Amino acid sequence: MQPISRHLQLGSGVVLLTYLFLHLVNHALGIWSLDLAGRGLMLAITLWHSLPGTILLYGSAALHFSLALRTLYGRRHWVLPVAEWIRLWAGLSLPLLLIRHAVGTRLAASLYGFEPDYEKIVISLISSGTQGLQLALLAPGWVHGCLGLWLRYRHHDFMRRSRPALLALLIGLPLLSAAGFMHMTRTVEAANAHLPAADPKLMAHRDSLDDWRRDLLMLYASLVIGAVAAGLLRNRHERRNLVKPG
Repeated sequence: MQPISRHLQLGSGVVLLTYLFLHLVNHALGIWSLDLAGRGLMLAITLWHSLPGTILLYGSAALHFSLALRTLYGRRHWVLPVAEWIRLWAGLSLPLLLIRHAVGTRLAASLYGFEPDYEKIVISLISSGTQGLQLALLAPGWVHGCLGLWLRYRHHDFMRRSRPALLALLIGLPLLSAAGFMHMTRTVEAANAHLPAADPKLMAHRDSLDDWRRDLLMLYASLVIGAVAAGLLRNRHERRNLVKPG
């Protein structure tokens, strides 16, 4: 089962990394103009909101998370290299982004008819004071995916030769994304003497969406903590069984 699990983990991880790459590129397009970023967003919505895209994205997220829980439960020790700790931290933060994004855009669109564009998204984030959180959550998932690919393929000659370019992409794309999002924010603020209210559909159902977000985050935290705790209990039980009386 181990080779199958590794292939499933790699495949689902590549899908999620592709999603993050396109998301970061969309934000980076905001450096040039809000309109250009908006066109990129429409292409992304066409891809990920289609039936195949939805199944691929959320199926990959569920599969990758399930395999991560299996790994957390099966870990026999927690003495890890620094790179593994960074990858673990970055990976566990990725669902936080996906939950917020899925609730704030996809769930809001499916349940309440919200039609996302960058101006509405920027206004919503500014109104809720979470624009910094949006930027902070994108980068760890990107780091997790890039580190995962690097650790898997670092022994290949091509990867070693491409290391400077890969490092530049790892660091540069999130910085460009942040710069693009900040530029879009300034553009929206400059175009309005008073910032418009958030989308009325979002405002009308804000409490319901907050409940969805909170419940999903609590479920996620419970599953992660439960997997780690169950693994620690299993390890403790196995150590006790190895100790023979007398």
